[in-house]
Amino acid sequence: MKNLIILLLFLFVGQQNIYAQKTIKIWVVRHAEKDVSNPKDKDPDLSPLGKERAEALAKYLKGEKIDSIFSTNYKRTRLTGYPTADKTGLTIQTYDPATHSELAKNLIKNAEGKRMLIIGHSNTVQEILVAFGAQKPVKELTEDDYDYIFELTIKGDKREVKVDRYGAEHHTKE
Repeated sequence: MKNLIILLLFLFVGQQNIYAQKTIKIWVVRHAEKDVSNPKDKDPDLSPLGKERAEALAKYLKGEKIDSIFSTNYKRTRLTGYPTADKTGLTIQTYDPATHSELAKNLIKNAEGKRMLIIGHSNTVQEILVAFGAQKPVKELTEDDYDYIFELTIKGDKREVKVDRYGAEHHTKE
């Protein structure tokens, strides 16, 4: 009888694990520093410091087993993701920043168990996190904030955002 109860307990726990929701992990960053030498250029490359930051992002995410990389269709966002894409063998997928809520809905529905990097802009990074159901983790991102990285963990209805910085400190912390 005791063995039967233990067997039933193991079967029940096994069934619960099968139906348990898998975690989605998403790192969200703003593009690295852009080249501002030509103010008329609406789609600039990265500056030398930005290129260093893009390399620092790849180093920061090393070992995280990223499954997908998403970027807006601007040079500065794609160039920020290229070192990570090169090291992981992934192709950067583009998304329209105006539809980040659609991206979030699609990923929540179809990306259980996946680990992703999303590269946006100072005015969209926190909106992306909100689209996934998280709270804004910092009061505001300014044009000087390039070194934040937000790690969003989604499991079922729970959302957790960890805030960190990567690469060279861009500006003095308050």
